Amino acid sequence: MFFPSRLWLLGLLLVGLALPVAGQQISKAELIFLTPEWKGERFPDGRPKVPDALLERMKGVTLEEAWAVLKGENYKHQYDDGWMCINPDSVLVGRAVTATFMPGRPDVHRVIDDRGHNRDKRVKSQNAWPIDMLVKGDVYVVDQFGAHVDGPTIGDNLGNSIYAKTGNGIVYDGAVRDINGLKEIGSFTSFFRTYHPSHHLNNPDGDLNTTLVGINTPTRIGQAMVIPGDVVLGRDGGVIFIPPHLAEKVVTTSEIVRLRDMFGHQRLREQKYTPGEIDNRWSDAIEKDFSQWLSSHINELPVPREQIQEFLKNRTW
Repeated sequence: MFFPSRLWLLGLLLVGLALPVAGQQISKAELIFLTPEWKGERFPDGRPKVPDALLERMKGVTLEEAWAVLKGENYKHQYDDGWMCINPDSVLVGRAVTATFMPGRPDVHRVIDDRGHNRDKRVKSQNAWPIDMLVKGDVYVVDQFGAHVDGPTIGDNLGNSIYAKTGNGIVYDGAVRDINGLKEIGSFTSFFRTYHPSHHLNNPDGDLNTTLVGINTPTRIGQAMVIPGDVVLGRDGGVIFIPPHLAEKVVTTSEIVRLRDMFGHQRLREQKYTPGEIDNRWSDAIEKDFSQWLSSHINELPVPREQIQEFLKNRTW
């Protein structure tokens, strides 16, 4: 089934806005146009580059905390679940590099292949093109339209290549193969729809199951819209895609919630306050107690010291 977003991507490809590598990566100008709220550093191709330090802090954020911030900012279509997982008890965090595949179509596939190989004779099969672009801290996010039998484009060989380049796993809306080999990679925390032992068919003159129509273009993963450079947060069976300009707000909000929960739970165990006092808006006395608790425990808490100091600077207690 075709969706409007996929038709737009195909149109983008055919009218020539797509540029280098394999021939269907959108231009730097177009990617900057699509991410106007991001004011920070960018990769050479225009993709937002959320700082590594912020990605590290993102690993402590829960899906609920991220979802609440995004919903409050009116970003209501950034989350999807129902995944199979490798390392389900681990957390996946990184910057999205997107790829969009469609059901194979020989004429389109052939011209894309020809253009890619004319620009670089070393270019391999289409499923490897986006992987060649990955760098440390990326997460490869793939719309494989849920392809199952004869659909997998990722097995343990490409999985090892992805992990070597990024230090991360994948979010893959389709089937993977070689699942035992992928699990052996160790820290290849990944989210995918299904497993199937077959492999994709990639010959436009014979069997052809997939055609790559977009690299680092906006794509759809389940019920979520993903833009290149979005921060991927995958954990507990779900994945949320955080717009880069909201990443810092998500992290700082999560850290404050985490600290307040730690303080509240401790005071409840000590029976200093009642559940009603902690569950409702805190009184000035509790807020003052919280500030003093932060100051006295600043070196023991699971939030960077400098972040706690910044928070305390803005308090009146």
